[in-house]
Amino acid sequence: MRKGEKLIIGLMVASVAVLAVVKISKHEEGEDPGIPFYSTASQELTSSASQLMRDNRCKECHSLWATKDMTIAVPAPALDGMGMFRDEEWLYSYFSAKVPQDMLSTRLKPQYRMPSYSYLSDQERRDLAAYIASLKVEDWYLEETNKARQEKLTGKKL
Repeated sequence: MRKGEKLIIGLMVASVAVLAVVKISKHEEGEDPGIPFYSTASQELTSSASQLMRDNRCKECHSLWATKDMTIAVPAPALDGMGMFRDEEWLYSYFSAKVPQDMLSTRLKPQYRMPSYSYLSDQERRDLAAYIASLKVEDWYLEETNKARQEKLTGKKL
């Protein structure tokens, strides 16, 4: 066997080994379905709302794209998929309310309650509402989450 042939055979063996490792590491039920979170917002809206969220420190309490400031433990809902549960008009009204808890009651201590954003301009509140309403989550993720919740509540494997 020549030197070049040994190299080619060695590369083929290495390729097969890599493919075997990749196949073994695949998701148990098939390929990894990927990140379940997405937005339907335009780039312009995303940019405007992202700046508003930074300015108002929303991520100090809420997680978005499954990331959160881990140094602050505030029991606030994740914003991922919020657009599946609340529409733009409801969110605009919520951000416009002087006391948001009048629209959505809470038992949280006052220091953890959602602040009012009624001081923002009308356009800023509309941008924020439109962006949050654009945050969606894939159906398969909701199904898996609901199944896991039911299993946790009932103690029975579904």
